[in-house]
Amino acid sequence: MPTSDRFGFEREHYARGLTRLAGVDEAGRGPLAGPVVAAAVVLPYNWYSSGVPECLANLDDSKRLTEKVREELYKIICSSADIDKGIAVIDNGVIDEVNILQATYRAMNEALGKLAEPAAYALVDGRPVPSLNLPHSAIIKGDSKSYSIGAASILAKVTRDRLMVGYDQKYPEYGFATHKGYGTQAHLTAIKKEGACPIHRMSFAPLSNMQGELFT
Repeated sequence: MPTSDRFGFEREHYARGLTRLAGVDEAGRGPLAGPVVAAAVVLPYNWYSSGVPECLANLDDSKRLTEKVREELYKIICSSADIDKGIAVIDNGVIDEVNILQATYRAMNEALGKLAEPAAYALVDGRPVPSLNLPHSAIIKGDSKSYSIGAASILAKVTRDRLMVGYDQKYPEYGFATHKGYGTQAHLTAIKKEGACPIHRMSFAPLSNMQGELFT
């Protein structure tokens, strides 16, 4: 499937009679702190032939866009009455309880459940999701190959980044606004100095070696 045809997957399934296709993506599987966030987006099926509006022409894998562009796209997607969307946040406590993979699957299902109308099929970024409540196709690097998944990627990342900026105000010593909870050298140094805080994932190394220590 040529990556230049970013409605190709949608049209393929639409031809089979599936008109409610949800793009699904997540943000935050790898960090040492904070939640995992998933989003589901159903774009209008008439866009499959007409293309996305000019204001959404920059839709892409969220990691390939600047923060400014991501924020602009987020506002457009969230304010559009033509776009159905759902966002789910699973916190670090659940991640530690069920593991990050299962927490991610839960977030995806919850995001799909928050759509205004149920989707018939899902296009998921990455690998198949055994526990997804919908039949689906898994697309490696799908956020750069499908506008539906790309839109979900934007919602998930911006939502999570905003949450981490909020946590930075509560726990400024860790620098969450800068690294968003990922295991940068600055973050690891802060953990070594300050210990863990309540949003750290204690099941993740090196935090898993600190189980006997109290939260700061």
